[in-house]
Amino acid sequence: MTHRELVKKVLCDPLHWPAFGFGAGLMPVAPGTWGSLPGVLIWWLLPKDIYLQVGVALVGFVVGIWLCGESARRIGVHDHSGIVWDEIVGMFLVLMVIPSFVPMEPAWILAAFLAFRVFDIWKPWPIRDLDHRLHGGLGIMLDDVLAALYAALLLSFLHKLLF
Repeated sequence: MTHRELVKKVLCDPLHWPAFGFGAGLMPVAPGTWGSLPGVLIWWLLPKDIYLQVGVALVGFVVGIWLCGESARRIGVHDHSGIVWDEIVGMFLVLMVIPSFVPMEPAWILAAFLAFRVFDIWKPWPIRDLDHRLHGGLGIMLDDVLAALYAALLLSFLHKLLF
């Protein structure tokens, strides 16, 4: 399927809109990176109430299992790079968790973004195994949750090492 055909398919089916990050996942280069940015924006705009943030993360994850799975099924590609709901939730999770470990300053937010993208792209063990073994929405969502966990652990380690 060409990029133009994909764009048409996504725009004609409202189910794909949130799955493709309301257009962020349609970027021809690095859609996952572009798709992670709404996660930062959502975290930035939400009150820093942990109960609210946990609720948003849980709802985002549960909805994402269905949404990403159904979007992938409709376009016929498991975990298409344009499906970025999982990146949105993953990035949100990193930013939700790391205030326990690091100060929420611009440099640490940027480090969180970069660390999440590295782990999401690289997919170290067991992320790659899960990505290959679990199909459907759960597999799509779970690899990004693990990438978020790895990013948070790395940032915690770096903060302890540096400070």
